[in-house]
Amino acid sequence: MEKVLVTGAGGFIGSHLTEVLVAAGRNVRAMIHYNAQNRWGWLDSASRDVKDAVEVFPADITDPYAVQKAVKDCTMVFHLAALIAIPYSYRAPASFVDTNIKGTLNVLQACLEGGVERLVHTSTSETYGTAQYIPIDESHPLVGQSPYSASKIGADKLAESYYRSFGLPVTTVRPFNTYGPRQSARAVIPTIVAQVLAERREVRLGSLAPIRDLNYVLDTVDGLVKLSQAENAVGQVTNIGSGTGMSIKDLAGRILNLTGSSATIVQDDKRLRPDDSEVMELVCENAKARALTGWSPKTSIDEGLHKTIEWMSGNMQYYKPWFYNE
Repeated sequence: MEKVLVTGAGGFIGSHLTEVLVAAGRNVRAMIHYNAQNRWGWLDSASRDVKDAVEVFPADITDPYAVQKAVKDCTMVFHLAALIAIPYSYRAPASFVDTNIKGTLNVLQACLEGGVERLVHTSTSETYGTAQYIPIDESHPLVGQSPYSASKIGADKLAESYYRSFGLPVTTVRPFNTYGPRQSARAVIPTIVAQVLAERREVRLGSLAPIRDLNYVLDTVDGLVKLSQAENAVGQVTNIGSGTGMSIKDLAGRILNLTGSSATIVQDDKRLRPDDSEVMELVCENAKARALTGWSPKTSIDEGLHKTIEWMSGNMQYYKPWFYNE
């Protein structure tokens, strides 16, 4: 059976993707970030059937020799390993260059040398910066409004160069804001939900004005899988998003209503991004994904939020709601 590699398989989206691939009968090698505790990230919480089916490959994406070994004998690679925390990118930009740019280079070179038949490279809507027009299509200019987004732009351009220079069959996917079970509190929805479930009197957030295009994690995974199977997606950049925007303030209000919370929503100046760095509006034009694959999101925002809240209510040990001062 053909082997599929998922880098970042222990992460939020990567763990869901790994489970979906296993359920589809794929032979999966899961590359997870090596650590002293021998933990597999979110794959630790996977079912026994998934754990038994997956070949776990602990390594570091910044090590070209380890990446080469991980890619060996694989016909398809989903590359999701990345540093993604925007606030941390202001503090440790070199780490983002090492992981997101050099790590992607390692994957590209290993796939080229290994004769991989398809590489799916995962990007982010943050590469577009604040929308210059709405909805954002794949022709929108790329703007590095944070060290994180700049590192992802660099990774995307490397992927483009390997397609144009060497004919590597790479597909770049730009998901807009993905949410769902297992997402860390560095993202806005778990930040809101964790504070609500901890019965905080105030839900403290950064800027309430930005508008985001929110997509349930299994819809994002479905887009990744469908694009991996579309021959006409090779050499292409394709957005995955709902096409609908919602402000952070309205999102927080929606979560309060779904949970019955009476908390007050407060903008905390200590959580604001630098003025010129805040991305104010991201709304996806998903016509290309629909045309290439027939993909469309299946999960409504209320259904997705309900599933996320339900999962978080049973897994609050992974969150730190006391971090937010009242």
